[in-house]
Amino acid sequence: MVYPVELTFGSFHLPVHLVCEVLAYSLGYRFYLYLRARIPDRISDQGRQWIFVGAAAGALLGSRVLGLLEHPALLLHPPGGWLYYFTNKTIVGGFLGGLVGVELTKKYLGIRTSSGDLMVLPLLLGLGIGRLGCHFSGLTDGTFGTTTRLPWGIDFGDGTPRHPTNLYEIAFLATLALLLAALEHRRSLPNGRRFELFLAGYLLFRLLVEFLKPTAALPGLGLTAIQWACVAGLGYYVWLWVRAPSNAIETKP
Repeated sequence: MVYPVELTFGSFHLPVHLVCEVLAYSLGYRFYLYLRARIPDRISDQGRQWIFVGAAAGALLGSRVLGLLEHPALLLHPPGGWLYYFTNKTIVGGFLGGLVGVELTKKYLGIRTSSGDLMVLPLLLGLGIGRLGCHFSGLTDGTFGTTTRLPWGIDFGDGTPRHPTNLYEIAFLATLALLLAALEHRRSLPNGRRFELFLAGYLLFRLLVEFLKPTAALPGLGLTAIQWACVAGLGYYVWLWVRAPSNAIETKP
């Protein structure tokens, strides 16, 4: 396979990464609509709309800010000029920024029930499809892994076998979906706990898998900007769960 993978129609070349990105958003959203039509939702349509606005605004800002902090040396001399400040982004920043945006929106609207539980499965689906697109993009989007001698190392075009970190993430997302399903089969999860477990699990995975990527740690801090963001997010959930009642999860009879 030659990376980046493209679909060719005569003289027209369509990156598979772009196809997967469109599918991730469209199928994820359709899956969300499917679930919402079948699962009772205590949040009104108008409330959901405002929550989506808050999530989008927070995700856009968080994704861009953390993406820029990932390479602080480039802030003063951005490659490609000022457009660099608007094109660099990261999923971790999007999740954490979106979380802040949603919580602020819900506080303003007076909504106390969880809005994230319904989004977990659509997010897992969208992330999986999106990461498949990142894999097919090879070296162009910067999400590849470090060099490896393991037999499943992949040459993305530079003659060097690398960790297929995007495939690792897809495998993790599938495993996380199965674990959440098994947990919910055995236990009654409190409102909001499904999303908390999803995001905490994803942050923990990203904290660890970043050690297999060539991004340099922040000077004197030992970890990359993404890893420190994961640490902050995990710390928030640990604090949240310590404050939660001890009977927050009950075993089903």
